Amino acid sequence: MDEEAHRPVMVDEVVSFLRGRGTVVDATVGAGGHAEALLEAGVRHVIGIDRDPEAVALAARRLARFGPRFHAVRARFSELPVGNRVDGVLYDLGVSSMQLERAARGFGYRLPGPLDMRMDGSGPTAADLVNELPEEELAGIISRYGEEPRAGRIARAIVRARARAPIMTTDQLARVVAGAVGRRRGGPHPARRTFQALRIAVNRELEELAASLPRAVDLLAPGGRVVVISYHSLEDRIVKRAFRDDPRLEVLTRKPVRPRLEEVRANPRARSAKLRAAERTGEARLPLEEAA
Repeated sequence: MDEEAHRPVMVDEVVSFLRGRGTVVDATVGAGGHAEALLEAGVRHVIGIDRDPEAVALAARRLARFGPRFHAVRARFSELPVGNRVDGVLYDLGVSSMQLERAARGFGYRLPGPLDMRMDGSGPTAADLVNELPEEELAGIISRYGEEPRAGRIARAIVRARARAPIMTTDQLARVVAGAVGRRRGGPHPARRTFQALRIAVNRELEELAASLPRAVDLLAPGGRVVVISYHSLEDRIVKRAFRDDPRLEVLTRKPVRPRLEEVRANPRARSAKLRAAERTGEARLPLEEAA
């Protein structure tokens, strides 16, 4: 992985919410860009977590200059460590640009590679889902996780194609999807939503997020903050609901914070980003009807 190829999103905004805190868990450390910025801004200690072993190794190498102030751990963020309280938890969700740009990881539709998409190398691959799931179940995944209105047509095309030969590479699948729905000149790649859906399903990303957020709040000391950057409505909906419904939290962002225009111009990955933040209160607040 090339750390230079990865630009962390909304760094200034993340730092503004977590600057100067004691211990922060970066639950999706990736190449370590956010962790580096937090350490430089005066956070005393950052624990970086990632399910991708390559990311953990890269972050540890990149941030070795901070010595014991940075510690990297390979784990899913639903496995946030229990124990001492922390002062902040950060999530930068989705797939990183360095994963997309590694053809061998099978995340992207622009580069030919094995149809894998696993972040930690365990469990079924995207090829397993594409070649083994019934058409109806495949259409459901593409519709739900990709929010793809043409999911039925795409699933039918996949089933027809795999009957002739297994779909084992990213470029094979991209061609099948494009053939099913066509491609509009100048528009996004027609396989974009299908690849997103398969990646989410393979890695159980939404289930991981929903399980992790309450654990993050459990970890927070009073006054500690949880900050989440999401990239599509399914993630954002889970975060919004978790923050709203947890009586231990005070929401700091009534509306999600969006990246500045100059950042989007410099880093197109930031275009769809939404940041939400909440702070753990000293005491659990009552629901509105009880407080009235």
